[in-house]
Amino acid sequence: MKVAVVGATGMVGEVMLKVLAERNFPITELIPVASERSVGKKLPYKGNDYTVVGLETAVSMKPDIALFSAGGGTSLEWAPKFAEVGTTVVDNSSAWRMDPTKKLVVPEINANELTAEDKIIANPNCSTIQLVMALNPLHDKYKMKRVVVSTYQSVSGTGVKAVQQLENEIAGIEGEMAYPYPIGRNALPHCDVFLENGYTKEEMKLAREPQKIMNDKTFSVSATAVRIPTAGGHSESVNVEFENDFDLAEVRQILSETPGVVVQDDLENNSYPMPIYAHDKDEVFVGRIRRDETQPNTLNMWIVADNLRKGAATNTIQIAEYLVENNLV
Repeated sequence: MKVAVVGATGMVGEVMLKVLAERNFPITELIPVASERSVGKKLPYKGNDYTVVGLETAVSMKPDIALFSAGGGTSLEWAPKFAEVGTTVVDNSSAWRMDPTKKLVVPEINANELTAEDKIIANPNCSTIQLVMALNPLHDKYKMKRVVVSTYQSVSGTGVKAVQQLENEIAGIEGEMAYPYPIGRNALPHCDVFLENGYTKEEMKLAREPQKIMNDKTFSVSATAVRIPTAGGHSESVNVEFENDFDLAEVRQILSETPGVVVQDDLENNSYPMPIYAHDKDEVFVGRIRRDETQPNTLNMWIVADNLRKGAATNTIQIAEYLVENNLV
């Protein structure tokens, strides 16, 4: 299996290499790919050093799979070029997510939609993935009508520059700003760019992507996305109104039996999901599960996951694993 990692020197790319090694993904030849300024650099993987190549070179090497995390512009231009030479691309950017001809996949939910003809597959937004992991099994059982989600997103979701800004602020160093304001001791209700409807692009991803992943437009999602000064891990406060009533014990049981979800909800021992706990883990953690006492059939919960792992790298690699296991590449 010849595997290219496009954006190998970036934050998600580095985690992809780490997760590929941890999961013993069947690689015979690794091709780390990055922008021209990184070409020629050496990257370690499983005890060997691999030389970073440019996109043109990577396409000519005809990898079986290309895992992309290099931004939307790069994906729009280069994913089709890889697909043309027979490579299956799993793309981590927003470029292809809402394209009606492309599948948007969370393996635990809808990997069975994939076929050998799918040459460009979209990985959902980080905050969407953890949300649908918890919502999907509950929707199957109780049927959702409306979801209201507020996110508390880490700076690593923005990238290296934002992590550096936070570290600089903590150290009292003046440096390059990734955000229009300081992020330390602050909260920015501004994830991605503002759109004409007053929402940010991130908020609209949260509104639209769950419907596509779950192949169901009978429910709606309203989102507010906020950037907070945590280094890694996204958190979400989620309010879900269902068509049918639920039993809290059954909700906990359904979630605890869902692959990839861990219920962490022991209030007597102050046990609840936190970014510090989700760090470097692949599971989605759900807690603070309680009834909304202001209206019927409505649930509140708190969802936390490592945005660079299940929110990005791990989900991408799980898609690739599914393709390999089912002989789709």
